[in-house]
Amino acid sequence: MHPYIHARSHPDKPAYIMAGSGETVTYRQLDQQSNRIAQLFRSLGLKAGDHIALYLENNARFFEICWGAQRSGLVYTALSSRLTAEEVDYIVTDCGAKLFVTSKYLAERAAELAPLMKGASHRFMIDGTTPGYQSWEATVARCPATPITDQIAGHDMLYSSGTTGRPKGVVPVQEPQPIDYDNPLLAMTRQRYGMGEDTIYLSPAPLYHAAPLRFNMSVMRLGGTSVIMEHFDAEDFLKLVEKHRVTHSQLVPTMFVRFLKLPDEVRLKYDVSSLKCAIHAAAPCPIPTKEKMIAWWGPIVWEYYGGTEGNGLTVCNSAEWMAHKGTVGRAVVGSLKICDDDGNELPQGEAGTVYFAGGREFAYHNDPKKTAESRNAQGWTTLGDVGYVDADGFLYLTDRKAFMIISGGVNIYPQEAENLLITHPKVMDCAVFGVPNPDFGEEVKAVVQPRNMADAGPALAEELLGFCRQHLSAIKCPRSVDFEAELPRHPTGKLYKRLLRDRYWQGRESRIV
Repeated sequence: MHPYIHARSHPDKPAYIMAGSGETVTYRQLDQQSNRIAQLFRSLGLKAGDHIALYLENNARFFEICWGAQRSGLVYTALSSRLTAEEVDYIVTDCGAKLFVTSKYLAERAAELAPLMKGASHRFMIDGTTPGYQSWEATVARCPATPITDQIAGHDMLYSSGTTGRPKGVVPVQEPQPIDYDNPLLAMTRQRYGMGEDTIYLSPAPLYHAAPLRFNMSVMRLGGTSVIMEHFDAEDFLKLVEKHRVTHSQLVPTMFVRFLKLPDEVRLKYDVSSLKCAIHAAAPCPIPTKEKMIAWWGPIVWEYYGGTEGNGLTVCNSAEWMAHKGTVGRAVVGSLKICDDDGNELPQGEAGTVYFAGGREFAYHNDPKKTAESRNAQGWTTLGDVGYVDADGFLYLTDRKAFMIISGGVNIYPQEAENLLITHPKVMDCAVFGVPNPDFGEEVKAVVQPRNMADAGPALAEELLGFCRQHLSAIKCPRSVDFEAELPRHPTGKLYKRLLRDRYWQGRESRIV
């Protein structure tokens, strides 16, 4: 279960293909390059347990570096290519990275970083150089392509998105392993999703995010081929499925929405019959959206709920979801516990904080306080989400606890209004959250990205408010609608709701009313 094995049995098979450029990296090339990179790490004095950081777009060198770190016992942290220099400096410093790799594509930001990142003494750039950075390709080429003598498995340490505060580095608690060890994600990809050597996996999301990084590396462990989109585009995705006869992919609900917003003559002209498994996660999917996707693609849509922390996991297939619409699945790693604010376990059907008991252990790097806050007195762990479990053990998410709205003493979870608004034909994206109200403390606000910005105005606002009132109880409906040309979303689909919400709370010392 490692690329070096497939380099021996299928040396010329593509390990991955860059969708835009067409650049192909075979298993032989991946094995050789990752060996050279591991040799480079050792020559620079990096030993097992040391940290490196990657600040890259979806670049053809990305996985060569990850596999070089994986086979030399290093901890690799992939950073969002959309972060500011200050944010990058914070993470590189926090994780203690001794080596930093970026690309000419990010040269402007790299220049801002040059005087920062005091602990990263080795700095490299791909596809060219700028002051303060050495050429990655030239340096790696000088190293031998033979394995280092002390191979041991390294692993990622990724940072949560930070939508509720400073990003948190997630450290898995595990014993040292050989580089070709089996792991729970591999078992799930084989047994539940049917992945193997014949898999053609289309990856539409940024590789620095946990799911794309880990699923692509799982495909390469299994000997399949990944097709990596440099940037997501709904029609391009469908073209690539047809071109490469893609069998598996992983998406987020916002991508489903983009597919369904395409004109039918565009959406339906591509052959997607090769798809065997379409996995989605990262956010609850509106019921009408998922119904349409299953009707279009068939019962191949799988959903899971989990986080970078890996502390627990729920999964459901299309049949289970159709019988429990709105669920994110039943627990397959850890067991679900729903608790109130005092830590008391709640009965089925009642919403509270979602905990996992008996799941994978993790810690937040350099932050024992946050680690402790993620656990309750029983040792159960939470990602801070709110939801409930039905009589069959299926979990339904209602919101992140941080964005619960309290209006007139009533708790409101805005996910329902968001899920409804996104189905309106004039809405491309939306966010719902609480804003100050002098009488009730908070009131419900919707911020909408219309499909056509020319439609933005009082008439559309009233149309959307009426649409909500038709389908939701009055307490859950937005009191007003504002419009934005684009909402601040992470490329993985997660909405930076706090950036929107904070605008309405400026000038207030407290956001608790």
